[in-house]
Amino acid sequence: MYFDDHAPPHFHVVYAETEGAIRLDDVEVMPGSNLPRRAERLALEWARLRREELRAAWERAKHGQHPGKVAPLP
Repeated sequence: MYFDDHAPPHFHVVYAETEGAIRLDDVEVMPGSNLPRRAERLALEWARLRREELRAAWERAKHGQHPGKVAPLP
């Protein structure tokens, strides 16, 4: 997540030379993503499991605070 990033609430995913963004409201990949399907699938699974933590991190970042860490996939 980036401080003062644009709406809608989302996080960025970087995998090798590819990247994408996932919206937090509906846990869907945003247009323009070029992630490999496997990386996309893992990021979506993680986002569904950690949705509330990610929303809290977004709110912190939106207010100029460090977003903190969100636990990885189990």
